[in-house]
Amino acid sequence: MPDTVPLILAFDTSAAHCAAALLSGDQILAHQAEEMTKGQAERLMGLCQDVLSQAGCDFAALDAIGVGIGPGNFTGIRIAVSAARGLALGLGIPAVGVSGFDALHFGQTAPCTCTIDARRGHVFAQHFTPAPQPPQLVADDSDFGGPRIGAGGQAPMFPPAIAIAHLTRARFQKTTDRPAPLYLRPADAAPARDAPPVILS
Repeated sequence: MPDTVPLILAFDTSAAHCAAALLSGDQILAHQAEEMTKGQAERLMGLCQDVLSQAGCDFAALDAIGVGIGPGNFTGIRIAVSAARGLALGLGIPAVGVSGFDALHFGQTAPCTCTIDARRGHVFAQHFTPAPQPPQLVADDSDFGGPRIGAGGQAPMFPPAIAIAHLTRARFQKTTDRPAPLYLRPADAAPARDAPPVILS
């Protein structure tokens, strides 16, 4: 769609929030974020509708969906990824998964480490030097050797849904893979059907 300005809806429920943003070109038309520890499944579609209505748009006008894929809250990630896949299929448009690390890093240019709360004294961390290194689970008091963005560090430059929207705009015409949850450790009680495949050597 090179001759049109893409309209992108992005949302994220990978942490204790439900957030959505609507992007047209470089302009954020609407953005809402609500703190919540549960209830994202019931609230997400209504929040998306609120964001679209605020901008005078509807789902049929969308060119792409962006979704936060984690790491973070297992249930929240599954809710958002499932919603993104369903919307994309129903509307016949692409859906792009954006990691929480990329969302935290958006707008940064200097080397840094992006961290996401993993609880139990740990964080999920990814170093950008400036190229991204493999993400890992590390102790929260680790020496990251440079600026830390996210949990326990500096605030990111953009709220998650807004960063996801901008990154989706840059990626949606080149992405063919469906969004998939980014899990960096097993859930305590994840349903068996959500467990990653076992690779036998």
